[in-house]
Amino acid sequence: MNGIFDTAVNAFRVESIRKRLLYTFMILGIFMLGGLVPVPGLDGETFTSLIRQWGQLGSIMDIISGGGLYHASILSMGVSPYINASIIIQLLTVVIPALEDMSKEGETGRKKMDKITRYSAIGLALVQSSLFCYSTRTALNSSLPVWLNAGVVVVSFTAGAAIVVFLGEKINDKGIGNGVSMIIFAGIVTRLPDMVKTLYAKSVDISTQIENPVLGAIVGILVFVAVAIVSVAIIVFVLYVQNAERRIPVQYSKKVIGRQQRGGNKDYIPLKVNMSGVMPVIFSMSLLAIPSIIITLFFSQSTNEVVAWFKGSFTGSPWYYGIYFLLIIGFTFFYTAINFHPIEIANSINKNGGMINGIRSGKPTTEFIQTTAHRLNWVEAFFLVLVCIVPTVIGVLTGFENVWFAGTSVLILTGVANDLIVQVEGELEIRSPKGFLEDLTIKTGKR
Repeated sequence: MNGIFDTAVNAFRVESIRKRLLYTFMILGIFMLGGLVPVPGLDGETFTSLIRQWGQLGSIMDIISGGGLYHASILSMGVSPYINASIIIQLLTVVIPALEDMSKEGETGRKKMDKITRYSAIGLALVQSSLFCYSTRTALNSSLPVWLNAGVVVVSFTAGAAIVVFLGEKINDKGIGNGVSMIIFAGIVTRLPDMVKTLYAKSVDISTQIENPVLGAIVGILVFVAVAIVSVAIIVFVLYVQNAERRIPVQYSKKVIGRQQRGGNKDYIPLKVNMSGVMPVIFSMSLLAIPSIIITLFFSQSTNEVVAWFKGSFTGSPWYYGIYFLLIIGFTFFYTAINFHPIEIANSINKNGGMINGIRSGKPTTEFIQTTAHRLNWVEAFFLVLVCIVPTVIGVLTGFENVWFAGTSVLILTGVANDLIVQVEGELEIRSPKGFLEDLTIKTGKR
């Protein structure tokens, strides 16, 4: 904790870092204020009541939008269209050779991919806004023509999504941290007071159910403290795993360049345990939400037994948790397979005259790195399952509302905060005299 505090203090002492941090906070402030601007032509109270009837789906979308959805604001879409577009483009990169080649073109290719993702996000926002308008059509202002009112609402939602994408890109360009992640982070942070209020109300409710007032007060306090301690323990555990890594030792051979002898040192390849971050969870939640979205938008008034089962029983049923469990495991391996390239790592080791102890260069090195990564994938998958599903099950058994989303919230909060701290520490190290000299040594090759 002292290290985090020292990093924050030192960051604000450096003018360039302080400006970037303040710029990031300013953009997040604009985002939060935008979440309070209502959509014209929409009855806010009716819209909010309809969204709350969506249950978990509405809660997920409200958190991602930074609380703007329940306020019927122009930023109600939040970053969900951009996230969905990013997922689609990443999946298409695997199957479309042109996109794969573009992703390997360095900075130029990255800019092209970002542009495609941006336009895809706006297109998805238009579709999603239309579906939102249709499903909440009873909240439209009846004083205007229906077609005009619906058009204003759709355009407002779509424009809000475009604004969120713009704000996220501004954080990427001039701020610190990943723009989309920071916006989601801000949305979850704003919900923390509501979560504390919910916990307090639940503790009070438990205490009032006990006839003895003194004993009831003690039990209520114990429940509140116990849940708070468990929450802190989960955060510490998640941080520990997110920072954990498997270090593969590498021995570099000696080289004689001119009259100088270089190399011969030992190093390691760090493989993070939580290599995929929270993406497998987001993928799984997005896929599982599809049936709920379809039913909510198009079959909300249906009396069909299958539809009724999906609406009332599927979300909290063993089938739901079983599919969620399998999807997290599958997407963990899938996401790692897309973003982790053992062949490139093995070639880099061989190019620099390195060798993993006891492993021959070439294909054996690649297979060793791939096998090690697969083993870590199993650890990562069960870690994500433990953090995401266990709180959900506890919430169902104990009756604590919104606990089902606590696991994903913790993963996002700790992951974004951890990445932000690491990035700030890296900036501080480069700007320190020692870090500057080390950076200069790497660039010039001289000591």
